[in-house]
Amino acid sequence: MRSSLLNKLWMIFGPKPKLNWLILSVISILAFITLFGSSSSNAIDTSPRRQASLIYTNYRRIKERVAVDYLELKSVSSGGLKQKELGLCGKERENFVPCHNVTANLLSGFEQGEELDRHCQVSREEDRCLVRPPKEYKIPLRWPRGRDIIWSGNVKITKDQFLSSGSMTKRLMLLEENQIAFHSQDGLIFDGVKDYSRQIAEMIGLGSDTELPQAGVRTMLDINCGFGSFGAHLLSLKIMAVCVAAYEATGSQVQLSLERGLPAMIGNFIARQLPYPSLSYDMVHCAQCGISWDEKDGMFLIEVDRVLKPGGYFVLTSPTSKLQGSSREKKSITLNPMEEHTQQLCWTLLAQQDETFIWQKTADLDCYASRKQRAIQLCKDGDDTQSYYQPLVPCISGTSSKRWIAIQNRSFDSELSSAELEIHGVQPEEFYEDMHFWRSAVDNYWSLLTPLIFSDHPKRPGDEDPLPPYNMIRNVMDMSSNYGGLNAALLEEKKSVWVMNVVPARASNALPLILDRGFTGVMHDWCEPFPTYPRTYDLLHANGLLSQFISERCSMIDLFLEMDRILRPEGWIILSDTVGTIEMARTLATQVRWEARIIDLQNGSDQRLLVCQKLFLKK
Repeated sequence: MRSSLLNKLWMIFGPKPKLNWLILSVISILAFITLFGSSSSNAIDTSPRRQASLIYTNYRRIKERVAVDYLELKSVSSGGLKQKELGLCGKERENFVPCHNVTANLLSGFEQGEELDRHCQVSREEDRCLVRPPKEYKIPLRWPRGRDIIWSGNVKITKDQFLSSGSMTKRLMLLEENQIAFHSQDGLIFDGVKDYSRQIAEMIGLGSDTELPQAGVRTMLDINCGFGSFGAHLLSLKIMAVCVAAYEATGSQVQLSLERGLPAMIGNFIARQLPYPSLSYDMVHCAQCGISWDEKDGMFLIEVDRVLKPGGYFVLTSPTSKLQGSSREKKSITLNPMEEHTQQLCWTLLAQQDETFIWQKTADLDCYASRKQRAIQLCKDGDDTQSYYQPLVPCISGTSSKRWIAIQNRSFDSELSSAELEIHGVQPEEFYEDMHFWRSAVDNYWSLLTPLIFSDHPKRPGDEDPLPPYNMIRNVMDMSSNYGGLNAALLEEKKSVWVMNVVPARASNALPLILDRGFTGVMHDWCEPFPTYPRTYDLLHANGLLSQFISERCSMIDLFLEMDRILRPEGWIILSDTVGTIEMARTLATQVRWEARIIDLQNGSDQRLLVCQKLFLKK
């Protein structure tokens, strides 16, 4: 870490600072800045006009550092006491995922698979501590190299699990001394991902998988994704592929996917709905995912139908025996359970090739009325966009939604049309104002982070600070996403990131709009832990979340501990909120051992930024 401005002042004015000396030092630096740079400002421009990126010069760094040191000196002079830092958790919690304590769930009476589900009320931890990284943990390689090579010490997987793995995507890995290397997508591999993707496109009726986005497939939910190689290939085609898989103590598909920089989260097909609204995804994919789809009277298929958009596709790759459970009869007989359920759901079997089956969900509402049998009823009218781990429902959802639009008729890009915005109850002016705001904010966020991340970048005297690279971060979480504006602005600037857009459970629900833009997102109650493994995100961002959180029933320090758990060592946090809230947050940041600095926007508002970095704590 670079030496602080205070250390540099001691070198100039002497090693034993007294209060008068401290004040004199700060005034001297401020006067120097005023003399040589009074026309500059570190204000973040929130006007609709597109501004050039505010690359911080050395002057800006010093000015920002002086402001922070002044606050620290003021606290010292007033006798402020440093908050007690929280201790580190034991080794047994290095890969700790709250709400997924299988032993506690069994003792609480959960069974028949529900012990593997999420139960936050069972596994609440009383002691507060910081989850430490494993001894062998290393900072992940930068994207895109980190997609193909990860450090084996960063994930919890045994050699036996690795060798016994049999699915297509798991066979693409090579285990070396301290690394796990994934086959290049350009290499010659059996059961090749590119060949498989091309096969799916041809079965749908397309000439190539590059035509999938034009055919309406922009988002895909990949169930039990292996280790994400199929999703990685689809991301290269501009398709947002999200892995969802059950919690696994070791050999986690979600953990390895996130370590590779691929979108993923913990989720189960057991007893409750996934935390997505109806009509969320263009395609749902299951390749040897281990789910018996005809169990529970087809409830799992009904859940797939719920999250699938009209005209969307369900792709199932599995040996025929898997489709029928234990039956060993001929295909024409054994497919009957699946045929019965899919016909009730108004799905059409488009094609079957080898072990791959593709069904298409109807976009014609009249289909449901014309069914000969109606064993699966339509759900009654209601708000089917609110789905936060609700019980699975035995009825067909979304048929009364204004969002019932075939994927082939939707906007191709993330800028929704006025008619589509009207469906979501959003005025075009409000939507475009939000877009302009986040374009400017992203420019400034990148400019703020660049000198902090590259403070030791070598340059000749008089050179400007280095331009921020597009790939300095990869996994981003917007903890209080509104319309997905931060996500859109990052992509517009061609930053090599993906964003998990989180809509707080008690906030206005814009998640359907975010998903309709082709982004990924989830509803979440921040009074509970997020369904992911430790050390899985590079940057956490929250705009106004803390002010909303103050009125909630839960503790702010618990929220900061959860943020620390899911953030990678040396990862970044950007919080935007009111002055009082940010000051309180800065105190909490000290308790969780983050380096923190407050940025005054200098735009006449009471908004401030708190920019923090998580340290790499090993002991």
